[in-house]
Amino acid sequence: MRHLIIEEPYSRPAKWSPAVAWFALAATAIAAGLVRFGWIDYQSGLVALAAGILVAVLAVALAFLAFIRIWQEGRRGLGYAVRGLIVAGLVLAYPAWMAMKAATLPPITDVSTDTEDPPTFSRSRAALDARGGRVPPDPSPEVRVAQRSAYIRIAPLTLDVAPDQAFEVARKAAERLGWQIIEAVPPGGRMGTGRLEAVDRTFPLKLPEDVTVRIRPRVDGTRIDIRSASRLGSHDLGTNAARIRAFLDETANQALAID
Repeated sequence: MRHLIIEEPYSRPAKWSPAVAWFALAATAIAAGLVRFGWIDYQSGLVALAAGILVAVLAVALAFLAFIRIWQEGRRGLGYAVRGLIVAGLVLAYPAWMAMKAATLPPITDVSTDTEDPPTFSRSRAALDARGGRVPPDPSPEVRVAQRSAYIRIAPLTLDVAPDQAFEVARKAAERLGWQIIEAVPPGGRMGTGRLEAVDRTFPLKLPEDVTVRIRPRVDGTRIDIRSASRLGSHDLGTNAARIRAFLDETANQALAID
């Protein structure tokens, strides 16, 4: 006598989860590539990225729904659900890390080593063209307080070298960091102040962010201040402070090399 074996049906959410997750991965990869290589405007690209992330969240929800159905009803498809969860996790890992930074850092987009008298951005034709006509506004008193509370180690750099040497050291540091230098004005004139105007780009999307460096003579050497401001969004996720730290460290290292 032949026995009829009835297999439990597959969970539909389990089968849908990896398909949705792979779609999210493809959508976010394409959107990130378009933004990174400048083939789409930033706003549209970020909207596409956000849509891909939401689709990945849907894939995670389908996977968890599948786990519940499999546990309660004994349906098949555990492997599908696990694959969907893993692929969606690849999409959501970096956004989750950024969300954690957003929750622990203040929502500011402008950081300076001098919160009382921040370096001003140049309004020259070259600088305005590089920034698309934009001049970052001066930080509000609330932003300055938030910066001092969150980034207590962001401070001016004083070098015991002449202003012209400090200027060359700062320019070399900016070049080594891969910044696009827009304007370089050596110290001199009535005030004796020099400056660098530059554009740096974030990882991995290469979003442009603006930087200005001020070089001022002192009796005991030269003081270097730097200000970094984001163009997009209401939260820099710590990128401006990280950029300033990297510049100060590189400048100090370059200064040691000339001693």
